Amino acid sequence: MKCPYCAFDESRVVDSRPCEEGTMIRRRRECAKCNKRFTTYERVENIPLIVVKKGGQRTPFDKNKIFNGMIKACEKRPVPIDAIKEVVDDLERSLYQSEMKEVPSSLIGEQVMTALKTLDQVAYVRFASVYRQFKDVASFMDELERLISEKQTEGNS
Repeated sequence: MKCPYCAFDESRVVDSRPCEEGTMIRRRRECAKCNKRFTTYERVENIPLIVVKKGGQRTPFDKNKIFNGMIKACEKRPVPIDAIKEVVDDLERSLYQSEMKEVPSSLIGEQVMTALKTLDQVAYVRFASVYRQFKDVASFMDELERLISEKQTEGNS
């Protein structure tokens, strides 16, 4: 690491400590030449994640799009914002852990719907109506009937 004062290449680490909830390390360094101290930060480099849309377009993964879509679906529903943030963070973590460089948007949409189904069923139906592009009331009713039958199956288990 080059010293910001004299540009010498060698320094020693005086102190290290985690920061930003353990996602980064703050290091105090001392230049081997001029003895001045400076701070560096070290973090894991994330591999960019690309979302492949239905039409084949590729866009960078943006967890804010998922968050905003879930907020819209949960509007005026008793769903805590922290629960939505947790779902989005868990989804992002699982996508990066999968080590896939390109992820189909359908996979993300299905995971969001699965999470919404457990958070709030009205929000789930709202999201599904947009995500699955219901063409008419009959397709909307089919989804509701599927949801009701799943709930009854769970109740009998």
